[in-house]
Amino acid sequence: MSSRNRPTLLGILIAGVLAAGTVVGTGAWAATEHAHEHAADAHALKLNAGKKWATDEPLRQGMTKIRDAVDAKLPAVHRGKLSAAQYDALGREIDAQIAQIVQNCKLDPQADEVLHAILAEMMAGNETLQGKNAKAKRSAGVVKVVRTLEQYGQYFEHPGWAAPKAGH
Repeated sequence: MSSRNRPTLLGILIAGVLAAGTVVGTGAWAATEHAHEHAADAHALKLNAGKKWATDEPLRQGMTKIRDAVDAKLPAVHRGKLSAAQYDALGREIDAQIAQIVQNCKLDPQADEVLHAILAEMMAGNETLQGKNAKAKRSAGVVKVVRTLEQYGQYFEHPGWAAPKAGH
């Protein structure tokens, strides 16, 4: 699939999350997984003529809330002490913030394309941390979400931004 088509597919996927008001189900996720399996590759992630992309308040607020929620749970994740219910609650918070970002964030179309690539990877990590990927540990999903938060900071201007440290 060409990278040119990814934003459209990602937009449909994220719109589905908004329409459902919840996490995309495992079946729906599997059906679209191939479409964005490598969405955050070098072709999708690019700077704005060598500079970070501008952000708006809804994006900064949502990403800050995701970062803070993940950061608060990292010590328990590292110790292997986060319960299934706690992973699920974290996943619901990430889903809610992604939905708010997509619904309220108004970026330049090129910046939006980069953001959608990052959010697609975040959603994949979130599926794993919620236990929807039987082949992976939930903690691996947290690591993937942290990596996407790092990417966000590399590609978007967000004063004072610091991603949590995954420790892996």
